[in-house]
Amino acid sequence: MSGILDLVREDLRGFAGYSSARSATATGDAWLNANESPWANPADGKGTSRRYPDPQPRALRARLAGLYGCDPSQLLVGRGSDEAIDLLVRVFCRAGRDAVLVTPPVFGMYAVCARLQDALLVEVPLVDGESGFAPDFAAIAEAALSTETRLVFLCSPANPTGGAIALADIAALARKLAGRALVVVDEAYGEFSDMPSAVSLLAESSNLAVLRTLSKAHALAAARIGSLVADAALIRILRRCQAPYPVPTPSAELALAGLSGAALARTREHVALAKSERSRLQRMLAVLPGVIRVYPSQGNYLLVRFGDAGAAFAALLAAGVVVRDQRAAPQLDDALRISIGAPQENDRAVAALASAMATAA
Repeated sequence: MSGILDLVREDLRGFAGYSSARSATATGDAWLNANESPWANPADGKGTSRRYPDPQPRALRARLAGLYGCDPSQLLVGRGSDEAIDLLVRVFCRAGRDAVLVTPPVFGMYAVCARLQDALLVEVPLVDGESGFAPDFAAIAEAALSTETRLVFLCSPANPTGGAIALADIAALARKLAGRALVVVDEAYGEFSDMPSAVSLLAESSNLAVLRTLSKAHALAAARIGSLVADAALIRILRRCQAPYPVPTPSAELALAGLSGAALARTREHVALAKSERSRLQRMLAVLPGVIRVYPSQGNYLLVRFGDAGAAFAALLAAGVVVRDQRAAPQLDDALRISIGAPQENDRAVAALASAMATAA
């Protein structure tokens, strides 16, 4: 048995979960085992939605495994990254006893899932330095080892700060926490980063897991397709704890089409354009009066500090441009996060800010 399973809640290690009609291996051409309708809905042109979907669509799982560089047995498909985050917290953390470690300012779902599970929350803030926000790995290791931390979430590229984490730092932390915690690297924005994926570290680190999604670079946010890549034994346990039918058939079909050779080629073009626009937008914002700092980013967004973030936010809204207000986040009381849009959208955002700042001056 994989050593990482020693960190899983003891009561779930042998948990069988729910055996759905589609998880059975029986074959036939008259399916009378799932209480489904024998007639298609009039709105269902293909007539396939009357059947429950494959819990882990084999073709999609294989395509995703090829995309991320892992074996299909190491990959769990779910409803975006959010479902995988929630599953990990519920499977690893005993309510009121075990902890989740996060590095604020960071994606809020880690803390939300910890709260819902009544897991303790350990916070080790990112350090704001000359090159941007970065994790304090010594402090992370010390905090994890001195508490009942079972999960350490690292976001790379980090949302909303934009920094990416070197693989050597991830590997070193995983070694320090071997037998104590699972290190989870959220690579939702990995396609926009120059840093290689932490999936390449799985062979040497069984206490490592990587989150990926089709929501960002692949432009399939509404399909809700996320993946967790981890030790195959851990994937089997997570699958038993997952809801019976996590991947709707239309979503799986759309994802497969979106991962065709032609679609992937177009995605690469869009990623290259987004990265180019990221650099251009960073340069344009940096010279605007009222902008204090534009942080370097490996994601498809920029974190920007303003002399008056409230006025900047209002000016953008007045121009019909919606950005993410970060002022309630730790260390970011003067900041907004601006997603990289199409060139004309980026120009529109800069024009709105320039006009508002000129008026204020």
